[in-house]
Amino acid sequence: MAARIPAEERLTNLVVALMATEIGLTKQQILASVSGYRQRADGRQDALEKMFERDKDELRSLGIPIETLGDHADPNDLREARYRIPKAEYDLPVDIEFTPAELAVLRLAGSVWSEESLSGDAQAGVRKIRALGIDVDEPIIGFAPRITARDAAFAPLQGAIERSVEVVFDYLKPGEESPRRRRVRPLALVEYEARWHVFGNDVDADGDRMFLLTRIIGDVVVGSASFPPALREGAGERALAGLAAVAAANSALLEITPGTEAALRLGRRAEPAAQGFRLPYVDLHILADELASYGPEVRVVAPEDLRAEVVERLRAVAAVHHGAAHTGEEGA
Repeated sequence: MAARIPAEERLTNLVVALMATEIGLTKQQILASVSGYRQRADGRQDALEKMFERDKDELRSLGIPIETLGDHADPNDLREARYRIPKAEYDLPVDIEFTPAELAVLRLAGSVWSEESLSGDAQAGVRKIRALGIDVDEPIIGFAPRITARDAAFAPLQGAIERSVEVVFDYLKPGEESPRRRRVRPLALVEYEARWHVFGNDVDADGDRMFLLTRIIGDVVVGSASFPPALREGAGERALAGLAAVAAANSALLEITPGTEAALRLGRRAEPAAQGFRLPYVDLHILADELASYGPEVRVVAPEDLRAEVVERLRAVAAVHHGAAHTGEEGA
């Protein structure tokens, strides 16, 4: 019995076969000749055809342009459809050239982002670069960090931005008891201070708004109402400039214990002041969560409302631990 070909190798073989033909290959030709399908020739025909349909859909979702060609006399007749990948649409433009060092940087950048966090266009670009087969200046570094968007809202928002369609989601702001339904034209996803935000036009409020992904409650519903893609132009830059402006207008005065984890992490963002450090921030509640996590390593001098929020969180933690300890004593 022939060894089973892994799915990744089968997909690669399919791409190679579809790029090598000008007139296209029929489904039967693919199943009979492409490695990964022909080894299963003794299997059920309908199962093989379903496998091919799944592979075709997966490649298209990855940005690989698979054309479906009809009969020469009647292009609309798809009874004997043929498939191919037009090289002109798959290859990088001929006028783009990369030095080995540039290719190494591009490949490194592609390896940093996790697949689920990359847009379809970005994934297609990374594959084309890898397909060039040119030697690069490697290694640049011994390891690469990984950037992963863990927020469940990231992927649907990214897809909606690429398609320029509206989304609906429930958003819970600090101090509110229940979330509010928002209808938004998403324009850009931006990362600021290690947190993801979506910047877009709030349709009901008729204005641009910034939303923190961690405050989106439930699923993001991607709608069908579209908006002009031109609205996305420069949106990322405007969003980051807006966040930077908010941070510049708000700062906390902190006393930080030297040599602690708080000193290591906050010291990168804070500036020395006459009494401790000045730390710019965008969101008071988010910063309160972070500062409370350092416990006695940080003391908030100002502003008063930030100090009150941190104290409230520390008291809540102390109450939980006290309750747990009390329960343990009673059960002893």
